[in-house]
Order: sequence, then C-alpha cells, then structure tokens
Amino acid sequence: MSGLDIHYDLGEGHPLLGRRMPDLDLATPGGAVRVFTLLHDADAVLLNLGEPWGFDVSPWADRVPAIDAKHDGDWELPALGRVAAPAAVLIRPDGYVAWVGDGTDTGLRDALITWFGPR
Repeated sequence: MSGLDIHYDLGEGHPLLGRRMPDLDLATPGGAVRVFTLLHDADAVLLNLGEPWGFDVSPWADRVPAIDAKHDGDWELPALGRVAAPAAVLIRPDGYVAWVGDGTDTGLRDALITWFGPR
C-alpha cells in the first residue's frame, strides 16, 4: 500500500489538482533539482513551468517560494497515467497540488489564502 492514488476533492480543473505531485526532474535557474527536494524544508512551493513571468506571492514569500522551472518529459500519475503538463502548480508542504495554473494567476490568491492564511 502506498496511498499515491489518493485524490482530495479541491474542485474542478486539471487532473493534477488534489493529487500528489510527481517527483519530476526540473531545470531551474539555480540548476537541476527534483520536485521533492524543494519540499524538504516543509514549505509549499509555487512552480512556474510555463513561460517565465512573475506570480505575485510577495505576501506569502516567507512560506511559499516561487520558482521558474522546466521539465522535459511526460507527466505520469498513479491511477491516472499521463496528464498534460500544467503551466504552474502550487504544491502544499505534504506534496499535494493545491492549485493548477493555465498561464494566468486566476485562483492563485484564493488558494494561497485557503492553505496559508490571509496576509
């Protein structure tokens, strides 16, 4: 038993929403890193996987670093298989995806408030 197929109902949207983030190999401005390495400090992470642009997470910057990253390859999820790569994801400290972006920040502020409180 692994529990990797657990899905929290966080609303409609990308199939990754409410599921465990895959431990992908990422290319970041700071070098190569795996997703779960970014979670070692028990902080959330906002990954921008699309075109570099600024997400305004400044009120939560002490708890939610925003990282531009690229991943080459498929996204595979337990129990689902391949899914389309999102433009951005907000990953909770437990490794589950709290928000999926489509190239805009629509819904990001609400997700940050829900999971990390108002600032």
